[in-house]
Amino acid sequence: MIKYYIVALIVIGIDQFTKWLVITKMDIYEQIPIIDGFFYLTSHRNEGAAWGILQGKMLFFYIITLIVVVGLIYYMQRYAMNFTLLAISLSLVLGGAIGNFIDRLFRKEVVDFLDFIIFTYDYPIFNIADSALVVGVIGLLIATLFEEKLTGKKSS
Repeated sequence: MIKYYIVALIVIGIDQFTKWLVITKMDIYEQIPIIDGFFYLTSHRNEGAAWGILQGKMLFFYIITLIVVVGLIYYMQRYAMNFTLLAISLSLVLGGAIGNFIDRLFRKEVVDFLDFIIFTYDYPIFNIADSALVVGVIGLLIATLFEEKLTGKKSS
């Protein structure tokens, strides 16, 4: 089980390192084209959640994140021992949640920098922790479907 916590630590490490690079090497709102018209590194800060919702609600984020982290660890210990996809997915969500929690706790804002324009839609700027959260949640959905197929019963 320890290897899954190492996955979470790797996510946190990469997330915090890339955010540190953005903070120390870029000015706020500076934009570096990687693939012009599609992908940019853009130094951005967010005091809310996805798409900028709940701006400035730090106490709410502290409480929710602590509850989620405790729940994830409990669920990993209790249910993910024999199901690799579930364990990896929970590890990604755990690492992503802690990565953004560190920003909120020490910076009072989340550092975002991955900026994509998909066709004409300028997708909200995000970071490595956000990516881990999304991939982890998708993995959880897939793991839930597989578990139902393997056991022949629906999850409650």
